[in-house]
Order: sequence, then structure tokens, then C-alpha cells
Amino acid sequence: MSLPFEYDHTAPLQFLGSRPVAPSFDDARVIVLPVPLERSTSYVPGTRFGPREILLASAQVELFDEEHGVDVHPVGVYTLPEMEFHDGDLGACVARIRKVVSEIVERGKLPIVLGGEHSITPAVVGAVAPAFPKLSVLQIDAHSDLRQQYQGSPHSHACAMARSLEFAPAVQVGIRAMSEEERASLPGLQTRVFYDWNMREDPAWMDAVVDALDEQVYITVDVDGMDPAIMPATGTPEPGGLTWPEMLGLMRRVFARRTVVGWDVVELSPNGTHAPNFLCARLIYKMLGYKFAREFTTP
Repeated sequence: MSLPFEYDHTAPLQFLGSRPVAPSFDDARVIVLPVPLERSTSYVPGTRFGPREILLASAQVELFDEEHGVDVHPVGVYTLPEMEFHDGDLGACVARIRKVVSEIVERGKLPIVLGGEHSITPAVVGAVAPAFPKLSVLQIDAHSDLRQQYQGSPHSHACAMARSLEFAPAVQVGIRAMSEEERASLPGLQTRVFYDWNMREDPAWMDAVVDALDEQVYITVDVDGMDPAIMPATGTPEPGGLTWPEMLGLMRRVFARRTVVGWDVVELSPNGTHAPNFLCARLIYKMLGYKFAREFTTP
């Protein structure tokens, strides 16, 4: 494999497998980057295995999408090799991720990053933000992740949105776990929180989420933002969360009304069952459909 830039990596798997033959990096419009970083998880470990399991499951995803009535893979999806993290503190790891994603963005590609723990997200947002001055971040998550530091590190997964807010404002959806200190900090932060306990009291809550976003959007999906009934394979499966129809309904609106410039899926901790891995792969492909399907359909 010939890469346009260098970084430590392992032998690659391809998103969507070998069907079809993957395009070259130069020919692809979408670049998938697996980032199996796990340094600060605080409950059930295993997120380092998430990217590989998503890639393996993606080989079983049907390429034709019944909602869109098209197969969007011809847009060109290229999967980079998994990044490797042999040494260095978490801050150094985050800096390496930002450098690699910057290489992707500077070449005009759409980045899709597979985690790994949520501490990867600020690195990606930091890489994307310079290219998109009207950027905001949409976070799907059970946790607000607004701590300034956790267990001695400002780069912990529990600080993911605090660090991301250094680059762009945010809209946080499905939140149902936060500390007293995080709640107290909200008035001084550029973020709007949609709490899981009451957001559905507004029948138009999905439209309200979109209205709160800026013109350009980066999406970070922590899988614990979804209902544990469909997503049990995560370190902290908080009760509540988005159902599959709610997730797709929200994504449908965001992609229709805003310009999505990249996304990540993080905190999958494989638990021996295939359904959560496949859900992540299917979600990514659905999001590709929401992004590109209109290019493959006639008015």
C-alpha cells in the first residue's frame, strides 16, 4: 500500500470489505481512519478493538440502501491502516491523530474516524476547524464530557467536549450523565445541551437541534448515546438514549439542512455479540447515504 503521508500503522482492513474493489486514496472522496486509542477509559475497557470490529462488520453491510434507493459506494471510500500507539502520553497521541487528520482534510477529503475512546474527537475537530470557519460540533452521547481534566489529564475521554469547544461551539444530544461541576460550567460555555430526560417533550426536538447548529457540522457519535437495548457494547451503557429510528431521524435532518464535513464513531467496546458492531457499520453507511445519495438520483 502506498500512502500519501506516513504514520505508524498496522496492516489495513477496508470499510465495506472487498466489495467493491477499493479506490486509491487519490480517487476516493471519503477517507476512513481507524484510531484504536484506549488510554483513559474508566470502567469497562475494550474500545481499542472497536475500529477493527466495525471494519469487519462493514463487509456484511448491504450496499444498496432501501431508503435512498441507491448504492452510494461509487463516491469512493478509502480506508487507511489503523494507527498504532506504542508509547507517548495521551496528549502526544492526540497530537499525532490531529496531524494525520489534517493531512486528510488538507487534501480535500471527507474524514470518517473510527474510535477508540472519545479522547480522539478534539484532535479531529482541531484538524477540521481551520478548513471550515462556520463549524459547529454535534455530539450524540450519554455524557457531557465537559470536565477540564479527569484523573489528572486534560485529554481524558471525560474531557472530550471541553477540548473540542476550544475549536468550535457544540450541540449536545441525549445527555443523561454529568457532574455537578460540569453543570455549573455550562453558562460560560458555547454549547447547548438537549437532555435525554426532557428533550422529547418538544415534538420538534430534532428540528430544534438542527436550528442550534451552525452552517457546517462535524458529528461525533459516542455509541453510549444510544439506547443500551440496541447498543450494549460500550463501557458505560447508561439507561435511556436514542433509539435507531431517532438516530436516523436526526441524522436525516442534519444532513439535509447543514453541510456535514466529517464524523467519528467512538467508544464501541466489543462484547462478543455481532449486533452492536454491525449497527456502527450500518450507521456509518447510512450517514454516507444522507451525505451523497442525492448525487446518484435524478430529480
